[in-house]
Amino acid sequence: MQSILEVRALSKRYGSTLALNNVDLTLPKGKIIGLLGPNGSGKTTLLKIVAGLLTPTNGIVLVDNQPVGEGTKALISYLPERTYLPDWMTVDDCLDYFADFYADFDMARAREMLTRLNVPANKRMKQLSKGTREKMQLVLVMSRRAKLYLLDEPIGGVDPATRDYILDTIIGNYDNEATILISTHLIADVEKVLDEFLFLKEGVITMHDTTDNVRETQGKSLDELFREVFRC
Repeated sequence: MQSILEVRALSKRYGSTLALNNVDLTLPKGKIIGLLGPNGSGKTTLLKIVAGLLTPTNGIVLVDNQPVGEGTKALISYLPERTYLPDWMTVDDCLDYFADFYADFDMARAREMLTRLNVPANKRMKQLSKGTREKMQLVLVMSRRAKLYLLDEPIGGVDPATRDYILDTIIGNYDNEATILISTHLIADVEKVLDEFLFLKEGVITMHDTTDNVRETQGKSLDELFREVFRC
């Protein structure tokens, strides 16, 4: 199976803190994969390095066989944990901004999703609730025709009913050859859409398996396994 992401001996240090410790990882094309771990485990750091926003201390990262850099930015659609769109922009402004900036942005898909999520096109970002801003950002990210989607807590700020729609949106709005890497704490909500998962603890990948294998061999859900492995 072809890989979309290869990480070799990747480490990232912030002063005396080792956020990622000699990580080796290969992710296949065409999968939805959960990046799971407690707070401070290095999930956001890993996503930012793959997105080209942080420089690793050591190691190699390849996206579709290319070193992370200007060339890979066109392959990756990244959703950060925090909202970054300016308060003065309207929803329509944000759509136009993404359309101008990304050649693979699908305007028709974005407008359809925003309509179904009841996001008003004429409202400014500062007029939207936190949950609605998060919906807006996710729509923008998922409306690109990328090869690798990096989603950092995409459903953390929305209500349970909206989570279901967003997860359905994630499944239904990406190419089968693309890969989605989702970082989240809401494992019970997302495990139904995951093909594979990674457990990250203190900067080290402690487990990488398929969700089906966990259910078949251990007779438990991914959420149950996570609670068992990361019990305080």
